[in-house]
Amino acid sequence: MAFASGVTVLKKITNSLLAHRTGIFAWYSYPISTGPLEGMNNKIKVLKRKAYGYRDKEFFKLKIYALHKSKYALCG
Repeated sequence: MAFASGVTVLKKITNSLLAHRTGIFAWYSYPISTGPLEGMNNKIKVLKRKAYGYRDKEFFKLKIYALHKSKYALCG
């Protein structure tokens, strides 16, 4: 019906949905999100920006491990 309507924006949206339908349907079978992982990566990037001037990498590594103990930790 979208293609028959002749509306270009609707056709583009339909093409996009058709191109990604496998991933969209897979979400309903296996609802896995990379959100927590992306959040942790963002925290590490912020820590890296704030870490300008740390003298050794070991301290930076310990600070990354300490992120897991925060109230927003990935693992409970």
